[in-house]
Amino acid sequence: MKRWGLSLRDSGALLMFAAMAAGLVVAALWGVTQARWSGYLTDAERSGMLLYNTLSRGAIAPEGITITPLSADDQALAEAGEFSRISGLPRPAYLTIAPILPDATGGAGLSLVVVSDDLQYRVSDLATHSRQRPEETLGQLTRLMARYCSQPLILAKPGNGQWLRVRGDDLWGCAAAPTDLRLPAIALALLAAAVIFTLVSDTAARFAGFARALGTRRQLGGPESYEAEGPAELRAIVDAVNTYLETERQRLEARAVVLSGVSHDLGTPATRLRLRSALIEDAELRARLEADIDRMTGIIESVLTLTRAELNVEEPRELSLGALVEAVVDDYQDMGHPVSLAESVPLTVQGGRSLFSSRRSSQVIAGEHRIIVTARPVSIQRALSNLIDNALKYGRRAVVRLDAGVDMATISVEDEGGRRPLEEIEALMAPFRRGENARFTDGTGLGLSIVSTIAMMHGGELRFETAPRGLRAVVTIRRA
Repeated sequence: MKRWGLSLRDSGALLMFAAMAAGLVVAALWGVTQARWSGYLTDAERSGMLLYNTLSRGAIAPEGITITPLSADDQALAEAGEFSRISGLPRPAYLTIAPILPDATGGAGLSLVVVSDDLQYRVSDLATHSRQRPEETLGQLTRLMARYCSQPLILAKPGNGQWLRVRGDDLWGCAAAPTDLRLPAIALALLAAAVIFTLVSDTAARFAGFARALGTRRQLGGPESYEAEGPAELRAIVDAVNTYLETERQRLEARAVVLSGVSHDLGTPATRLRLRSALIEDAELRARLEADIDRMTGIIESVLTLTRAELNVEEPRELSLGALVEAVVDDYQDMGHPVSLAESVPLTVQGGRSLFSSRRSSQVIAGEHRIIVTARPVSIQRALSNLIDNALKYGRRAVVRLDAGVDMATISVEDEGGRRPLEEIEALMAPFRRGENARFTDGTGLGLSIVSTIAMMHGGELRFETAPRGLRAVVTIRRA
């Protein structure tokens, strides 16, 4: 892609002037064509009016018109009405009979037959009025002949005279018609509209593409920075976003360094406290002190875990999500915890209609081990363990289910802790938020925050649903 140096204002002004210029050219071409055609039809009509005087009164023939009498044989055929057999006519010959009655000025009437090689003329479309003179009628007929691309000739008989062959290809023939610039004008207008639409669509697509990329920033494969391509305004926005992302990344890294240092610095005092607590003879006091030490170190480790999840430190790789979930469930079962893996619903893939049947084909794909995703295995394992731990703490048991669609994989953990308002549970996803019953259990209030961060990092989300016996936590993961 080429880098644009123009801003939206400048490019918009150029497109506006280009559209105006294209419009002026199109209008000019159209106007020139209309003027030429109007003059051409007017000349054809004027020549027809003069032709009437030539045929009925013996005046001089207009320039560009030749009049020759028919041969004796052709005269006989014309008198018999067998005009299509006259020599020298095109084959096939389309005949348009248009007699002109005499007028009050003494002009003889005309018997007219227009012969064309490809069409009959609709003389019924000619405009007439009560005081119309016969030369006006013939002028309108020649104007009608000039309107179509043909090579017509006229067979005319004035009064009781002989039949004459009248040719005026230079006045109303196809070769005499002016060049029609209306089609090139339409093509130019369509081309200009297509170019402008393409440029505008490309600019809009660049903004939309950057918005989509920014929306998937925390998902797998998301870039750490973005290319600054497009209009000047878009490049400025991208540069500002890259600066913000870099600042945020440095802030998270600094926080992780500080927390790591705090965790390391607290390690030695915590060890000394454990050793000194062992000297306390009061067992109850010693147990409370050790619990406080464990809680203190647990909070630090939880904050470090959340920070590492936000930093996307772990590299993603392709793995079997079913095997990972089974391994986690087996670990809990080996430790005697009431955790079970529910049977997954087989995945049904709908096919298209065949040529021999209107019904869609379908294929059932079963087996959890076939659910392949690109993910961070340690992060997924940590998220699932947090949900199972919460289910065991507040719901006595945990039932894990793994389902998959074409685009997303779903891990759900269901407990039996009774029904609770979903709004209350969703509020606990904020850091250091704990429920009313949390005072009876250990925890730091970061478990759901970690799960939510990991889900968003994998293109999914964490949500909660009401289950028949308790609550169901659902984590979605994008498969690719």
